[in-house]
Amino acid sequence: MFGNVVSAVLVLGLLGALFGALLAFASKIFEVKKDPREEAVLSKLAGANCGGCGYPGCAGCAAAIVAGEAPVTACAPAGADAAKAIAEIMGQTANVGEREVAFVRCNGGTAAAKRFEYVGIHDCAAAERVAAGPLECQWGCLGLGSCVKACKFGAMSIGANGVAVVDEDKCTDCMACAAACPRKLIASVPVSKKVRVMCMNQEKGKAAMTVCENSCIGCGLCERECKKDAIHVANGIASIDYAKCINCKLCTKVCPRDAITPAATAEEKDKYKELKKKQAEAKKKAAEVAAAKKAPLAKSAK
Repeated sequence: MFGNVVSAVLVLGLLGALFGALLAFASKIFEVKKDPREEAVLSKLAGANCGGCGYPGCAGCAAAIVAGEAPVTACAPAGADAAKAIAEIMGQTANVGEREVAFVRCNGGTAAAKRFEYVGIHDCAAAERVAAGPLECQWGCLGLGSCVKACKFGAMSIGANGVAVVDEDKCTDCMACAAACPRKLIASVPVSKKVRVMCMNQEKGKAAMTVCENSCIGCGLCERECKKDAIHVANGIASIDYAKCINCKLCTKVCPRDAITPAATAEEKDKYKELKKKQAEAKKKAAEVAAAKKAPLAKSAK
């Protein structure tokens, strides 16, 4: 009896040793060689695993950078200094421009007309699935916080008017919020460019006014007023070319809907109208003077 037990233990021990040796041998044969640069790159990433880069976590991002599938600037939350360090590891040069932040292109919220009251799951994507959402404006922010939940840095919140807002001091431009927004209202903008169109409604005139008190109506006044050709109306909505914009804010002073931030006050608009009136009068007077000077010359030529 005792001998059988000893024999069984010995057999199991030998089998365990044999299988262990086979596994060790197989691990060497099938070992996946990892580029040592992956760990070095990984150490420079933000470590938030936010997914804003489009890869499965920071390890996936590091692997993609080393494989040449992602740029050295792929991790926006890590910042410019980290991008430069990663570029050095990869033997490249980092093209790091101005810091960018997320911006919610909507100022509707409580100013937007509702089709019905939504009482379901507190999530924008869920609300969007119910008859295309509770708002009359199909481009309006639903204000249920999908972007807030997606942000790993506490940079998103729902403002007093029911629209998502960004804390630019905390924003890392990972754009996880943009990926979570079912209406694709969140864009990345240079942090120094404060003049921004706060609307995505592509309807024009009365159709846009009917669904929201703050909507852009595609009137084109901003486009005609801009001296730098930095704002244009396309598909019924104004958009800004930030490479040309100088933050002069002239477009904000002529927007009849306050759809461009920072919205001008009534006093600022009145002052600007008065200035434009004086400029027009001066131009007219100059033209009259020029015409008067030309008249005698024309008579003497005859």
